[in-house]
Amino acid sequence: MGYSHFSGPVASANGFESGTSTDPILITTAGKLSQSYASSSATGGDTRMDYKKLTFTAAGSGETLRAWTLVTAANAAPGGTINGAHITMEVDGSGTLTTGAGNAIRATLGGNSTAPGGTLACIQLDSDFATGGSWGINVSFLRFTNSGTGSIAYMMNVPATTSGGIFAPHTTQVMTDSIRIIDSAGAVRYIMCTTASSNRTGGA
Repeated sequence: MGYSHFSGPVASANGFESGTSTDPILITTAGKLSQSYASSSATGGDTRMDYKKLTFTAAGSGETLRAWTLVTAANAAPGGTINGAHITMEVDGSGTLTTGAGNAIRATLGGNSTAPGGTLACIQLDSDFATGGSWGINVSFLRFTNSGTGSIAYMMNVPATTSGGIFAPHTTQVMTDSIRIIDSAGAVRYIMCTTASSNRTGGA
């Protein structure tokens, strides 16, 4: 059996608490505050390293998992990165996925309610900056990078075009708006948009 070592304020009631908002555990050298390692040899079924389930039975709100990284030092992470969460799915050596799917992040929106109400999304990308700032070309809602020597060529994989699908037949020549994107070299591109998918009345 492994050992247990605690440093700093620790509390355990129905859950587990390490440090407090006013008396956090102080880390003075780089490392991992909490770590778990496992190896699964299961030949079927789902193995989950960490499983949490939160059921709302009243009018409250919240999250099953909330990760918050805060930077208070000037010039932090020179040459590195600071992430609220960094999640990796990796296939190494002779490992393969024959017909299954491998996702670094899988975000599922569902339930058996036929009228859930509210504003629902699989992913919400949210900005929360203070006023008075200047957000230039290095700030965006989505950033795509090829970090390894191999590269991914496609931006998205979407459901095939069917009736009521993501893509609508386009016949109009009128482009009313555009979405700005920028590549890693600083070149700005535009995804063209229109307010109607089919409003051409004639002509080429």
